[in-house]
Amino acid sequence: MHPVTGQVGTVSLLARYPVKSMRGERLAQAEVENRGFAGDRQWAVYTTDGGIGSGKSSRRFRRIDGLLGFRASLAASTSAVPLIESPAGQRFRADEPEAEELLSAAFHQPLRLAREGGIRHHDDSGLHLVTTAEVRKLAELLGDAVDVARFRPNLVLDVPGTGFVEDGWTGRELRLGSEVVIRLGAGMSRCVMVDMAQGPLDRDGRILKVLGQEHRLLLGLKAEVVRTGTVRQGDLAVLS
Repeated sequence: MHPVTGQVGTVSLLARYPVKSMRGERLAQAEVENRGFAGDRQWAVYTTDGGIGSGKSSRRFRRIDGLLGFRASLAASTSAVPLIESPAGQRFRADEPEAEELLSAAFHQPLRLAREGGIRHHDDSGLHLVTTAEVRKLAELLGDAVDVARFRPNLVLDVPGTGFVEDGWTGRELRLGSEVVIRLGAGMSRCVMVDMAQGPLDRDGRILKVLGQEHRLLLGLKAEVVRTGTVRQGDLAVLS
């Protein structure tokens, strides 16, 4: 069978997360730079040993449960510094001392907020893509609707049908609209974050288990930028 080429869907959702492991914001359009979406995960919460606050622990990351209760946005800011909103509705700029004080008190440990330096904030790739076809497949497996926000994608493509259609796209280029081109990488391996509560979404302990049983813990694709530009909701996605 020949691989699929040509239009595979349309851009239905764009999102960025100005502070790593906090909830982010949806966009009508996004500026795509070599690193990824402009402003995406540019800031992070740091522990005293230099670890980056995350939903998991590793050489770079330190698990801090509850970060997903906070939201960060750039759209409402008058600068490149994110605004952080606590679960109680308190709002501070990320570079204000009050923001660090609030986080340190909330998590009972000294924490600081900082821009990306020599250690990359992205987990595995500059961009993360999910399709509606695979979200429908997961909902079918769960027997229940699933909110794509759990997977923290930058791009959601509206793709017809149901299934893990993106499995056959790895290693290929995808043009988004008239400007942006990305190269699609391996499947995105999921971790405990997909089950965690985040904002209005309650904890759901089924998702990671089902993905492990049915799809090797994979959902979505990693991606890197080939050509920069602007991508907009409604743009065609063309696979080559």
